[in-house]
Amino acid sequence: MVKVIIEKENFLSNIQDKSAEFLLAGSVTKTSQIEGITQAGIPGLIHLTPTLDGEFVDSGKLFSLKDIAQTPKGVPTPAIITRAVRNLTKFDFGMLDLGLVVLPKVDNLYQFDIKESESIDKGAGIDAKELISKGISFAKSYKCEDDFLILGESTPSGTTTARAVAQTLGYDVKDCFSSSFLDAPKSLKDDVIKQAQFLADKEKDIYAKLGVVSDNMLLFCAGFVSSFSQKSKVILAGGTQMAAVMLIIDALGLSHNVKNIALMTTKWVYEDKHSDIKALLELLSEPIDAYYADFDFSDADIEVLKLYDKGEAKEGVGAGGALCYAYMKGYSKEEITKEVQKVLVG
Repeated sequence: MVKVIIEKENFLSNIQDKSAEFLLAGSVTKTSQIEGITQAGIPGLIHLTPTLDGEFVDSGKLFSLKDIAQTPKGVPTPAIITRAVRNLTKFDFGMLDLGLVVLPKVDNLYQFDIKESESIDKGAGIDAKELISKGISFAKSYKCEDDFLILGESTPSGTTTARAVAQTLGYDVKDCFSSSFLDAPKSLKDDVIKQAQFLADKEKDIYAKLGVVSDNMLLFCAGFVSSFSQKSKVILAGGTQMAAVMLIIDALGLSHNVKNIALMTTKWVYEDKHSDIKALLELLSEPIDAYYADFDFSDADIEVLKLYDKGEAKEGVGAGGALCYAYMKGYSKEEITKEVQKVLVG
């Protein structure tokens, strides 16, 4: 079942019987190389996480490594959920290379000559205005062949950069951002963000500040969503990182159609006691509709999946939006769980 977080524009009812295609924004920030800051992938190979996620959603197979990305506790990437929903609903899939270290072997890969960004505690080294412009240009040229678009992301350490961006934009959001950890390394993240903001404070222009503290996914997607929403409906499939995309759009005054944008996330993000997705979205001058998939793994036979219900992983690779889409297409929790387990065991 899809449940409401915020609803003013009746976004869900307007797409209930329609079909979607899916884009995954993959990005690497060297912030993820800071020891202990993320568990979104295989230690020492975190930079491969978005590559592996894209390959798995695309084909259900891996080409760049033998095993799927998982946390040190063995929790598999949310890509298994998105892949399972793709098996059920047959949505078309494409991936955006927004600074990948290793290119994924997928059928539809869009490239923009974007390199991985540096660690924000040293300055991300991004031309923010250029990244946003690239997102806007792609939105104008991209032809969605279905009724609406689902936009997911895979960016390890992305919640850290997202919070840094929101705070740099002047929002009071210190306790609003989620994490792939059950118990996030709060003091480490605080220190990294503090150093990033110290560097950003040396800049006068807001775009220059964002170029210090951000990641490629946030900026490109802000441009893309702002432009794409003016011609078609788009679902931000994700949690607090996708909320940060909207904060960028709002703070920079990027033209967009709020009626054509919604955020869809997981129950694990919505119920997370260490973050507040609703509070983030309520900071927008024009709040967008937002929903979560009332889905968990309580009935799963594979025990490691139940760690999601305890707060591990929570979201990523568009899992929340994918789950909502599966529900919209009439699939039950039992059918989705069964398919996820089938995907996981191969």
